[in-house]
Formats: sequence, structure tokens, C-alpha cells
Amino acid sequence: MKILSKIFIVISLLCMISCEKERTYLWNSEWDKYDNPEEKPDTPEEPEEPENPGDSDPEEPSVPGEPAGAKGRFVWIDAAANFKDYANDKDKIAEDMAKIKETGFSAVVVDVRPTNTGVLFKSSTEGPLKRVDAWLKMGYAWVNRTEDFDYLQAFIDAGKDVGLDVYASINTMVGGCLCPYGLGTDGVFYNDPAKKGWATVVNTKDGLVNSLDLEDAGAKFFNPANDEVVDYMLNLLADLAAYDLKGIILDRCRYDDFGLQSDFSDISRTKFETHIGTKVQNWPGDIFAPGQSSLSDPATDMQKKWLEFRAKVIHDFVEKAAAKVHSVNPKIRFGAYVGAWYSSYYSSGVNWASPKYETSLHYPEWASEDYNEYGYADHCDIMIIGAYAGVKSIYGSTEWTMRGFCTRAADLFAGDVPYVGGPDIGNATGFENGGQGAYMPAIVDVCINACTEGMFIFDLCHIKMYNYWSDLKKGFDKYLETL
Repeated sequence: MKILSKIFIVISLLCMISCEKERTYLWNSEWDKYDNPEEKPDTPEEPEEPENPGDSDPEEPSVPGEPAGAKGRFVWIDAAANFKDYANDKDKIAEDMAKIKETGFSAVVVDVRPTNTGVLFKSSTEGPLKRVDAWLKMGYAWVNRTEDFDYLQAFIDAGKDVGLDVYASINTMVGGCLCPYGLGTDGVFYNDPAKKGWATVVNTKDGLVNSLDLEDAGAKFFNPANDEVVDYMLNLLADLAAYDLKGIILDRCRYDDFGLQSDFSDISRTKFETHIGTKVQNWPGDIFAPGQSSLSDPATDMQKKWLEFRAKVIHDFVEKAAAKVHSVNPKIRFGAYVGAWYSSYYSSGVNWASPKYETSLHYPEWASEDYNEYGYADHCDIMIIGAYAGVKSIYGSTEWTMRGFCTRAADLFAGDVPYVGGPDIGNATGFENGGQGAYMPAIVDVCINACTEGMFIFDLCHIKMYNYWSDLKKGFDKYLETL
């Protein structure tokens, strides 16, 4: 029995995947780059004077007690991963917000719309979140919400009490989920079958298939090119902007996890043909063969235009979303979370750089000459980049190192927007089993100095799970002592 208990503990630790935000990337080939010896040093390099694109003065802090010129220290609070603690306990929210402040963070990003949809704020557009699927001690299960207090407002109130800026994030282009471990389905798509036409159409080896008809577990995405989806999300953002927030962050504002296999709906075909000014005779074969999930070698001109078109779709939504949020509250900061791996982020249909960044000069193998026109950084007031390198890749100058991710972003943003960056301390290579507290001060030092506005940590649940509080405090204290 003792052996079985030990096995169960090991399995439980390995399966602590309740931090849902980037779990899909763990299934994505992009994470394979962690295992490329050319992309990561065997051991961390000695600290050196970091390239600091953040010499421009960051925004004056709005929280009490912050030293002048202090950069932000953000922690992400995923809805699903932290639901068991906060869904029904306002006092626990206040208690942990005080702990977050005491540790040295200056801001929180509170997820208020997880991938199974339903919201944790007052909305006339979408109903309240009633449950999430999460990993618990007894296994994967639904966590139900029994209280009806305003979840987001509880964080805002607690933030004001202790001196923390509060940002809210939403999983944007998602409409529900097919949950793993046999938990079934949940969300907008499944609560309203009439919205099936909003879902992504996937280019499978067997033909074009609505993603709701596929048995792949995980988030089910909207088609970003669908005007009804755009209107729906803009109305939802207007509801959110009515709160007294420091900012709003779009998460998963992209195409779905099928990557280049989506979206090939009739709506996208019509809009793509308008974009290129001609009919596509063989759809989608003139762009990608059935089931093709990567670019041809070399990429065809049609494929480059397709990537350009998808970037335009997301760009146009972000432009409208920024305008909508600011129409409700001109003072609110608007931005997005993105993965920092720009060289391959085209597969998500997103150009998060500045339009001043000439993408085709740097990545001629996949970027069209006009790809840069659909960079959306200039429509944002803040950006959060996931510098999701492993523990042996804190230092460096390339992608898939924390410093490299953060410093390279300065060229990509071209001064259009301040940004924070940082790691996933629970899923990235070397972090997934805990015990990495000794790395935290170095991570704080590298990320906070390499980004124009500071750093962020994903996710709070991992800080609590592995008790990284004091380790992060050492890093923050050391940074603040330099000011």
C-alpha cells in the first residue's frame, strides 16, 4: 500500500495541470524547442549587465508606497487553477491579496473568463461562470460556484485595501470546452446550439470539419473572422470596462490550437478572397492540402497571403476592442497577453509586433511584404509576453531564453507600447515539479530589467503550491533597493 501511495503522489504532482492558461502549448511542437541544445545553455550564464530596452521611464506607479520609477511586478491569477480557493470565499481573496502585496508584487491580472466560458463579473452579454474543470486531490473534477458575490469586484476592493493595481483578463476567442477525463462539455457553444456556426472550421485530412464535431479535448474556439463573434466579444468587453480597473488584458485572442489548419469556413473564404482580390478556385487546396499543419518548404505566395489575412483579422478585432474599451473608460489600460516566440507565432494568426517592425526583412521565409501592416502593438497601452523558457535558459540572447525573449521584444514593439514579460513557473521545462525557488531572484532580475515596464509571473497557484513567496520576495527586495 505504501508503494501505491507513493505512486499516486508522483502521478498527482505530474498531473498538476490545473493552471490551464498555456496547457495547450505544452501539447504544441513549439515546446519541443526546450529540448534543442542549440537553443538553451546547459547551465545559467553568469549575470551580466542586461541589455535594457527599459531605459525609458515607466508609467508612474499608481499604488501606494511604490518608489518613483519602480517597474511593475505582475502575477497572473488563472480562474480555473485558483477556483477552488476563491470562487466561494471573499475572505480568502483578501487574505491572498495581502500576501501578494507583502511579497513585493505591484499588480495582479485576474482571469474572469476561463476557456469553458461564463464570466466572473456582471454582464448583460454572457451568463455567470458556475463551474470549472480542475485538478483536485481526488482527481480531475468540476469545481462548482455556490456563492454569488461579485468575484471581480472582490479583487478590486482587496487591491485598493492593500495597494495593488488590478487588471482583468478574459479568454477571448473561446466558446467552451470539451473537457478531459470524461467530464463532458460546457460553455457558450453547448448552451446555445445555434452558435455552432461561430466555431472554427478545421482543415482535416478527411476534409473541412466544424471543430465542435471533433473529439479533441480542450478549448473550442470561435472563428475570429465571424462578425457576430466580433460584436459579441465587443459587447462583453464593454461590460468589463465598466469596472474600476487599472486595465484589461486579452488572452487567447488568436486562432485555435489547430494552428494553420484553421479557419477554413465559408466566412473566411469570402473575406480572404476579398482581401486578395481574386477567387480561390480550389478551397482550401490552393492554400493547404487536407490535413496540412505546417508551411510548405518554401512557403507559397498564397500561404504567405493567408498568414497575412489571418493577422489582419486579429489586428482588426484588437483595434475595435481597444476603441470599445476606451469608449467606456478612457483611462483604462488595454492590452494583450501573447507568447513571446514571435518567429513561429504566425501559426496562431497573430502579429503582435509594431507595424514599424518590417517582418518580411527578418522572416522572409513566411512573411509577406505587407505582413507588418497588421501588427497591432500600436493599439495597445500595455503588453504581457510569455517568456516561457526553462530553468536552464534564464540567460541568453535568443528565443527560448528568458532574457532573449524579453530583450528581443523591444525591437518587435519598436517603442509603441510598454511591456512586461516573465516565465510560467509551473509548466515550463524544469519548473513542472517544483523545487526551483533558488532561481527566482535571478528570474526577477533578468525579466524586470529586460522589459520596459517590468515582469510577470504565471501563475499564482504555482507560487502557493511550491511556496515560492520568500524566494520571489528576495528578488523584489533586491530590485527595489537599487532604486
